[in-house]
Amino acid sequence: MRSLPILLAGLMLSLQAMAQAAPDAALSTRIEGVVAQAIAEKRLVGAVVLVSRGGKLIHHQAAGLADREAGRRMQEDAIFRFASVTKPIVSTVVMKLVEEGRLRLDDPVTRFLPDFRPMLPDRTQPVITVRQLLTHTSGLSYRFFEPSGSPYHTLNVSDGMDQPGLSLKENLRRLGQAPLGFAPGAKWSYSLGIDVLGGVLEAASGEPLVALVQRLITGPLGMKDTGFAVADSTRLAAPYADGKPEPVKITDEMAVPFGASAILFNPSRALEPASFASGGAGMVGTAGDLLRFLEVIRTGGVPILKRGTVAAMMQDQVGVQAATQGPGWGFGYGWAVLDDPQAAATPQAKGTLQWGGAYGHSWFVDPANELVVVALTNTTFEGMAGPFVTQLRDAVYGTAR
Repeated sequence: MRSLPILLAGLMLSLQAMAQAAPDAALSTRIEGVVAQAIAEKRLVGAVVLVSRGGKLIHHQAAGLADREAGRRMQEDAIFRFASVTKPIVSTVVMKLVEEGRLRLDDPVTRFLPDFRPMLPDRTQPVITVRQLLTHTSGLSYRFFEPSGSPYHTLNVSDGMDQPGLSLKENLRRLGQAPLGFAPGAKWSYSLGIDVLGGVLEAASGEPLVALVQRLITGPLGMKDTGFAVADSTRLAAPYADGKPEPVKITDEMAVPFGASAILFNPSRALEPASFASGGAGMVGTAGDLLRFLEVIRTGGVPILKRGTVAAMMQDQVGVQAATQGPGWGFGYGWAVLDDPQAAATPQAKGTLQWGGAYGHSWFVDPANELVVVALTNTTFEGMAGPFVTQLRDAVYGTAR
């Protein structure tokens, strides 16, 4: 086996090669048109879009405004609040500790968090495993998926994007009092499971999650602007929410309707060091750093993970019936996995990985076509789940109607 210094040297060479753009003029024209239209129609305030094919950067652009009120233009090195773009990174840390034997996927959560014992509505107390947290099959939920007045609301459970200064211990205490939505393993439901895994990781490793992510992922990959704290606040993009006639700036305590109720946003949370490191939504970073991480995943995970581990992460672990991104999509470890492109009505190839983030982000990795696409915007929810996402995808493949 090659030594770690040799592996790291090879990684840096590959990243330098990616930085030497090999532009695809036709693709860039299509993407620039989609981005320009979204900004002109005031669906987006600003965006950074990067596309690589076969490890070569074939499109890169920054468009619109990073801060509309200040007149600050978007730059490619803008820092964004990641929201659920955090999940793939923290899920990768989970798999690294599995490789190291620090935890096992079928370990009960109580091995690491003995006081975390949520119950079913009938007051029975089932076993929840690390695997079930990782695949969102634990029975946990998000507050925004629960109707107003639910236990998640009355207990004031944080979704990881609000309540600056709240500790993880307190949030897990609140979450543990809320009833499970179903027996663990019975079905798929997007949840705070990765936040719980943040506590598991800290207990299993003896390190704070912040340090663990830096040591195992962002440090080795040179993701210098990505972490649980803002590296340079002058590059931080201001957040906006969908609105008419134009998006509205998100301010602290703003509730934006979503799911069964609303997502509560506190943008200042990213600047409050006392806020717990939310494994599901707490990181910040740049499009370039994210592309670097996803390119390493696409090519097998070296040097941060073994190839066999990444292969398992890229397999559907829950089944297409979960419809995690709509028909045709299952879920692996950290992201949705495309099982049936025809059912999903997408030009992406089978095996594509995909997810997004509530602050306005989307990304996908199409291994069969050697594609990685990153689109970080500062507009909720258009940049995550609006027409822009599908329009950008179709522009990449040249399949726009």
